[in-house]
Amino acid sequence: MTLTKANIIDSVRRQLDLPRSKSIQVVESLLEIIKRTLASGEDVLISGFGKFCVKDKGERRGRNPQTGGNMMMRSRRVVTFKWSGVLRDKMNGHEG
Repeated sequence: MTLTKANIIDSVRRQLDLPRSKSIQVVESLLEIIKRTLASGEDVLISGFGKFCVKDKGERRGRNPQTGGNMMMRSRRVVTFKWSGVLRDKMNGHEG
């Protein structure tokens, strides 16, 4: 099952015993801070979880899957995620 924003809001509501409207505000504010930081080109580090990194990808040659013809793909920025050692250990059953 995929964890959705609605699931996160509900978990925050239950764990912090907050009204639903306040839980929505907390989650939306957190996500907005993360989006704004990444959009400005800065990385986001969450200790014990991981790091969202902004990477610049240069222009490259690609292929149009419909026509099979070559095309140039423009440069762009992407977000990558590097998980922390703590999360890696938890994912692999090495609680510690």
